[in-house]
Amino acid sequence: MLGEVVVAIVAGSLALLSDAGHMLSDVGAIAAALWAMRLAARPPSGAWTFGWKRAEILSAAANGITLVVIAAVVAVEALRRLLTTHPEVSGGAVLAVALVGIAVNIAATWLLAKASRRSLNVRGAYLHLLTDLFGFVGTAVAAVVIVTTGWTQADAVASLLVAVLMAHAGSGLLAASGRVLLEAAPSGVELTAVRTHLLEVNHVLDVHDLHVWTVTSDLPSLSAHLVLDDACFNDGHAPQILDQVQECLGGHFDVEHSTFQLEPRSHQEHEPGVH
Repeated sequence: MLGEVVVAIVAGSLALLSDAGHMLSDVGAIAAALWAMRLAARPPSGAWTFGWKRAEILSAAANGITLVVIAAVVAVEALRRLLTTHPEVSGGAVLAVALVGIAVNIAATWLLAKASRRSLNVRGAYLHLLTDLFGFVGTAVAAVVIVTTGWTQADAVASLLVAVLMAHAGSGLLAASGRVLLEAAPSGVELTAVRTHLLEVNHVLDVHDLHVWTVTSDLPSLSAHLVLDDACFNDGHAPQILDQVQECLGGHFDVEHSTFQLEPRSHQEHEPGVH
């Protein structure tokens, strides 16, 4: 990264400078990911009943914000160069650094690709490296254009492409982490389907106060009130119903953490705030 900054200043390349800025954010993204993983591994204690598992989601959101902000800065400067200036850019120097950057980022991306990207935290660090790789490829192409045609504005065009890639990756991370932080239902869980499956269990008459959210990556949770036949409480059959609905959730929706309140039909008139 330091070598890239030096060459970018000497060669007058915005594409290299934007890549260097993005590489600096890579350092922060990986450091934040490692720190968040350590926090997430802490066991629940005291007021932190779920532990620090959402630290990984906060790290993913921070990575998304970083990508979007850097993309905006690079895009503004690239547009300024395209519209107002015609800078001298040393295509040979830019090409040499870009090729080294491609090799380094292929190795780094390959290493991180072996980790599970179902975690938003790991996915955020991976996207930083992947967009950096694409950025170097774009910079190398721009350098070839400059060397062969002398059109130095190719450097600014490559910077714009890098900015678009960063913005796309960052907005995706923000959308995914935002769903978790705002406690929306996981994207693969349809509430109507969950309700239908629960009502198919014998003796379940109604389902209300149904909530599904994600604590952290790969940890969806569900809570609901189930209205049962009064006879289930009289003959002690209610625990078997609980086993059936939890088995239904695990089998159809991969939800292992669930909490149910079992209620007789006669309790409905005393239930406040049903939704």
